[in-house]
Amino acid sequence: MARIEHIALWTTDIGRCKAFYASYFGATAGAHYMNAAKGFESCFLELADGARIELMKTTTLDPVAIAAGAQRMGLTHFAVSLGSAQLVDALTTRLRDDGHQVLDGPRRTGDGYYESVVLDPDGNRVEITA
Repeated sequence: MARIEHIALWTTDIGRCKAFYASYFGATAGAHYMNAAKGFESCFLELADGARIELMKTTTLDPVAIAAGAQRMGLTHFAVSLGSAQLVDALTTRLRDDGHQVLDGPRRTGDGYYESVVLDPDGNRVEITA
């Protein structure tokens, strides 16, 4: 049975992103990996249901930076389900109070989701759903 095993995000600061996903989504960080010869380092974060986020940093490539929250072709967001509207409301309020940008919601969407859309520290869109 196919399932998404992980998503990967380029970042300039693995520690900052690790702290964001651990603090707000309960992610658990795995071992930090570094390959100095390739100028690459990464760390996998695991969510409670087993889905993972790989945070990656490079000194040998030049990933294209886009404006925070920009809509673009290709992967434009990922969603993390919390299980209830009340949890979406609470986390959205906490993120906003802590100074993180909330782009939309919480609200009920036309396709039936209860969600809000926030930006992670690198400007990636994260949908928080019930």
